Amino acid sequence: MHTKRRKRKFMNITFWTSFTIIFIFALWGALAPEMLATQAETAYGFIADTFGWFYLAFVLCLIIFNFYLAFSKYGSIRLGGDNTRPKYSFFTWIAMLFSTGFGVSIVFWGVAEPMTHFGDPPPFVGGLEAETPAAAREAMWNAFFNNGIHQWASFTFVGLAISYFIYRQEERSLISDTMNPVIGDTGKKPLRHTIDIIAVIATVMGVATTLGLSVLQINGGLGSVFGAPTGITTQLIIVSLMFVFFIASTISGLDRGIKYLSNTNLGLALLLMIAVLIFGPTGFILKTITTGIGDYLQNFFQASLRLDHYTNSTWVQDWPIYYWAWTIAWSPFVGMFVARISRGRTVREFVLGVMVAPPLLGIIWIGIFGGTALHFDLFQGTDIAGAVAQDEATALFSMLENLPMGVVLSVLSIGLLFTFLVTSADSATFVLGMMTSKGDTNPSVLVKIIWGTLIASLAVILIISAGLEGLQTASLIGALPFSLVLFTVAVSLLMTIRKDYKETRRRKDIEKHRKIADYLEEEDQD
Repeated sequence: MHTKRRKRKFMNITFWTSFTIIFIFALWGALAPEMLATQAETAYGFIADTFGWFYLAFVLCLIIFNFYLAFSKYGSIRLGGDNTRPKYSFFTWIAMLFSTGFGVSIVFWGVAEPMTHFGDPPPFVGGLEAETPAAAREAMWNAFFNNGIHQWASFTFVGLAISYFIYRQEERSLISDTMNPVIGDTGKKPLRHTIDIIAVIATVMGVATTLGLSVLQINGGLGSVFGAPTGITTQLIIVSLMFVFFIASTISGLDRGIKYLSNTNLGLALLLMIAVLIFGPTGFILKTITTGIGDYLQNFFQASLRLDHYTNSTWVQDWPIYYWAWTIAWSPFVGMFVARISRGRTVREFVLGVMVAPPLLGIIWIGIFGGTALHFDLFQGTDIAGAVAQDEATALFSMLENLPMGVVLSVLSIGLLFTFLVTSADSATFVLGMMTSKGDTNPSVLVKIIWGTLIASLAVILIISAGLEGLQTASLIGALPFSLVLFTVAVSLLMTIRKDYKETRRRKDIEKHRKIADYLEEEDQD
């Protein structure tokens, strides 16, 4: 009987509509890959050129909104009852954030991005010669900027909104329920279904992008270390192995599978960072991080709204606009998952923890790995920038092979990528299960396996048909309609948190006056 109820929960219009749309898209890529590649290129150019300004302005507004809530009088509100305390330790919480949020992205681009900018400098500094010290400095702070606070603004906002409505307002784990103050608590089912379907499609596009990046880089690492062939056969084997481990983690549940994998991810990441810091040019790395953070902070607001429409360059489209679109598309998944693990934390703790700690780890990662690669090219005559220009997926391994114990570090990196891949698939299907099971916080294994199979298939199809550009286009398309949803969610959250704060203050004042009255009454009796 219980199983039948669980099946009925996910056999609903949100599940079937979103599943059908994504399945048709995947089928298109499988049957007509060249057509999909052509359309992906056209769509990417149009959306990035027409709406790029919107992505930049929207994400900057989210940053301001998040910090406003954190440092305002609302920052002390606890996500749950006033006496609720967090379930997970701070280390485990940060580990799960880092693993789920953008662990794959930072490993993929940690060397590739700064070395790409080093070999082909951004167009904003006129006359900057490639592969020079000046190009290295410009490359580093731009990589910090593209992987810093902006990437986590959408994750933080969506996670906070969902957490607030689940734990303070006792709503379901659905994006549409975070908009109740605007659209009403009941009714308007077509609108609610549309909102949730948009969120599911955006999530699938963002997840497929991340899984695709993982598969490409693992394939590149296996080729660099073990001479494995690069191509669809190897990539299918990687996906198949991921699927086996994903099933095992899914069956074990959130408190075991994802928790243990996340701690393993962060442990491996810290081990690799320390090893490269020690074996690499330590002094140069620390100076690079220090200078890069300074340049990042100095250029923060100017770069936040920077466009390159006065030139023929597509640099902004290819980097920050793509990143911001990917994080918006990825935000329903990350936000839902972050909400699931953040009950008991205050609004201030949530915002600062989610929007500062993981980006700081990311910046340190880029400083260590990207800084080491820059040092090798500048002072030791290597050509890592050239290798990256040929294939971004091999960037990390091209750098590691120049270090002592390079093979060992490369093997550890492949292991890290694989655990990131499994964690992302596991947590993403968990969230998609909730979103398509009417907010069920414990979705069935069957629905998670269905979504896991579809996402893995979509990632492989996008790699085959359109490559990295196809993955980027998927995020860009998924993010555009969902960003409009998020704007409404922001209005809804602000309305609710203000009302909640006033009611909480009123209850506290009543309780305070009652205690004073009781005390005075006792005094009179004495």
